[in-house]
Amino acid sequence: MFALVFVQCVVNCLFAKVLLMTVMKQGEDTTKNLYYSVCALTYLLAMVCSNMALQFVNYPTQVIGKAGKPIPVMILGVLLAGKSYPLKKYFFVTLVVAGVVLFMYKDKVSIKKIEGESFGQALLLLSLTMDGLTSAVQDRMRTEYKSKSGHMMFNMNVWSAVISGAVIILTGEFVSFLKFLQRHPAALQHISTLSICGALGQYFIFLTVSEFGPLACSIATTTRKCFTVLASVMFFGNTLLPRQWLATGIVFLGLFLDAFYGKTQAVKKTLAK
Repeated sequence: MFALVFVQCVVNCLFAKVLLMTVMKQGEDTTKNLYYSVCALTYLLAMVCSNMALQFVNYPTQVIGKAGKPIPVMILGVLLAGKSYPLKKYFFVTLVVAGVVLFMYKDKVSIKKIEGESFGQALLLLSLTMDGLTSAVQDRMRTEYKSKSGHMMFNMNVWSAVISGAVIILTGEFVSFLKFLQRHPAALQHISTLSICGALGQYFIFLTVSEFGPLACSIATTTRKCFTVLASVMFFGNTLLPRQWLATGIVFLGLFLDAFYGKTQAVKKTLAK
């Protein structure tokens, strides 16, 4: 898993560097490396835990679990950044929590399967916690240094590549990774496609935010999760129970309501000025 994330971070880093030198020129970056290194560590752990969880839960479960990202972001924002949120925000997040709990609810299955899924869900919970810490550090970076998106993308991936590179060398995973590619050369194509799509995805997220605003980006990324679940069911043989379809609807309803509420508040602030 660390080797896979290492490759993704290297590709993201190179892609961000090219963007900063061409279409995304953002001037000098004054953000301290300490912030970038801490942010990169939590970002890296979130990716690793999320990928590892797929060994124990199916892909729709991972997507729905990761859709609960606003939960740790809000909690850690209150605890670490001293933020406060309106009551409506808590209601929307409660919808997301209820949907995730309903989706993860265990039906009558074997003890062995329950134990495996529980470990996968624990990894998703840890991944979400790391996502929350990443967001908290990024808030500090934006507040104190006005850090730009391109610089964040580049530096976070540089530090993540350094950390994950050290891990795979010290643990011997790099050698195992090379042997794995020798046994399964077709995997190289899948890894390359995943890394390139991930880098392009990050670029379009930043581009959407700068050109069309956060609402369009939130709707696009949330809609993408909906289609990810559908594609996983239709093309990759994963199945969902009626209860899980209902839970999926509740999760995305909460996310959409939160996005529209955020846009309404932004419009009110603009009109007030």
